[in-house]
Amino acid sequence: MKPQNHLLSATGTTIFTVMSALAVQHGAINLGQGFPDYDGPEDVIEAAAAALKDGRNQYPPLTGVPELRRAVAEANRRFYGLEVDPDREVVVTSGATEAITACLMAVLNPGDECVLLEPLYDTYLPVVRLLGAVPKLVRLSPPKWELPRAELAAAFGPRTKAILLNTPMNPASKVFTGAELAFIAELLERHDAYAVCDEVYEHLTYDGWKHIPLMTLPGMRPRCMRIGSAGKTFSLTGWKVGYVTCDATLQPNVAKAHQNLTFTTPPNLQRAVAVGLAKDDAYFGALSGELQARRDLLAGGLRALGFTVLPAQGSYFVTADIRSVGFAGDDVAFCRTLTEEAKVTAIPVTAFYAGEGAPNHYVRFAFCKNAAVLEEALARIGAWMAQRPALARPA
Repeated sequence: MKPQNHLLSATGTTIFTVMSALAVQHGAINLGQGFPDYDGPEDVIEAAAAALKDGRNQYPPLTGVPELRRAVAEANRRFYGLEVDPDREVVVTSGATEAITACLMAVLNPGDECVLLEPLYDTYLPVVRLLGAVPKLVRLSPPKWELPRAELAAAFGPRTKAILLNTPMNPASKVFTGAELAFIAELLERHDAYAVCDEVYEHLTYDGWKHIPLMTLPGMRPRCMRIGSAGKTFSLTGWKVGYVTCDATLQPNVAKAHQNLTFTTPPNLQRAVAVGLAKDDAYFGALSGELQARRDLLAGGLRALGFTVLPAQGSYFVTADIRSVGFAGDDVAFCRTLTEEAKVTAIPVTAFYAGEGAPNHYVRFAFCKNAAVLEEALARIGAWMAQRPALARPA
């Protein structure tokens, strides 16, 4: 038999699939994958159910139903002061992962260079390579996750076509500052490059941190493709509804890529998401407030057990240093041992790095779970540590 696609054949099963299967095998509480264990707003779910019965179940428009495109445009104006044409500057996709792929397809040609920031979401690198583009990796390092400006500037060159930027950032839980974004914007203008902006956690920020879309900076409007996610904003990750906001000069190519990936997205879910985006400010404030409380519960509990926990400015995740409790192995060994013995699952942070020498003593926990689940997970970890004298606990 002739060989299949070598890039896909060389791509292993994702760490999320591996750890989730291990969690099921051992009856563990899964704090690995970033999905809530509760449903989103009842009115949004009811809107989706009602839309199934209103006789509009055939193919919707390629770029999305008008109601959702208008809602996305209005949300851009409401939250960020961006004036967006819903007919010429919005594309609705089947989830943010598809949106990322469509945006990369829209601008990358074989041989183009694309700058990627580590740690990174696991689909970024394979998609860039499948498109024949050349990834240029720039590493952010814990515990501060500061943007390495000299290294980033060195990664840009004559063949740079785009940067893929994730803020708030998974798994670092970092919200990029205005100064960091301004530095990236200057590089994009200097090298005439585009930005694919993965902003799915835009409404999940804490402690007064505010998300700033790169698109709002001077000169960035025609260069940015800004990606949002109903799954993260409304705690409905299984719906897989994403949306791209971009300049009218970019939208046709994004739409053509979307056409060749999924063509369209379920119309009832689109109309329900439009209802969600129109919710009042109290909803969005409560969303971040409730998640901040869950973050504090998990992070505080881990600190009480002796872990050093890094600051989490946004997203669903906290990162803990396993050296702080005296674990002798690396992050992969810790996550496997924690799942098998403590019956709690986390994700090794090395899974988010592609280069050699990644920091191997950090693990990521998801806090987008009910408080009772987080409390039980902490109790299990505490009981496990008590049975392992080699692990440090606070006096």
